[in-house]
Amino acid sequence: MKKLMAANWKMYKLQGEAATTAADLAARLAGKLPADREVLLIPPYTALCGVAGVIAQAAGFALGAQNFYPSKQGAFTGEIAPEMLTDAGCRYALAGHSERRHILGEDDAMVGRKVAFGLTSGLSMILCVGEKVEERQAGELEAVLERQLTAGLAEVPDDVAPEALAVAYEPVWAIGTGLTAGPEEVAGAHAAVRGFLVRRFGVVGEKIRILYGGSVKPGNAGQILGIDNVDGVLVGGASLDAESFAAIVTA
Repeated sequence: MKKLMAANWKMYKLQGEAATTAADLAARLAGKLPADREVLLIPPYTALCGVAGVIAQAAGFALGAQNFYPSKQGAFTGEIAPEMLTDAGCRYALAGHSERRHILGEDDAMVGRKVAFGLTSGLSMILCVGEKVEERQAGELEAVLERQLTAGLAEVPDDVAPEALAVAYEPVWAIGTGLTAGPEEVAGAHAAVRGFLVRRFGVVGEKIRILYGGSVKPGNAGQILGIDNVDGVLVGGASLDAESFAAIVTA
């Protein structure tokens, strides 16, 4: 399966800026995208349709959403349904990003609802997990991952298609801080995630992609991608610039 190179643009870029960045990135990677890489752009809601139009003819590109509410429709003011996302061209969506958990108060149960509902709605889901610095210092890494993975995947069927599900390990202390987990720290966390996935899904768990996120940059992307059980990256700040993200994609 291809390594998934995901760009999470968070709450950045107006429609024109997003379209320009997507076009710049597609041009830079035209004919140069490694055969084992898939590019995923995850812009804000307002830019989804514009970016979808830009990358429609770009080989190896896909569109994703940062969030949604786990319901087909209803009186949920301010929310977005998965069907609205697929209608806008999305193939992927995130659930459980640390900013949703720790800033916006989403608990493990809500994250699990989103993962399951997104899958049944036709989206490929990326479940984000990761520990805070005090949890790592207390030796609670594996317990935190176990809790988040157990709840996040509770309603996912055992025979889920491996290409429809990914897990993104993002140590909270390394997101937007400039800090990056060292190779041994990344390898250990990803091994723990892989072990859980194999216990949960059997042979399917060996094929589910595990992404690393947390201050990924052109200078460290190649090293990170060479670590065991790293099947791609989820990039924040360094993905906002087309030149920077193109260098990460081809690292």
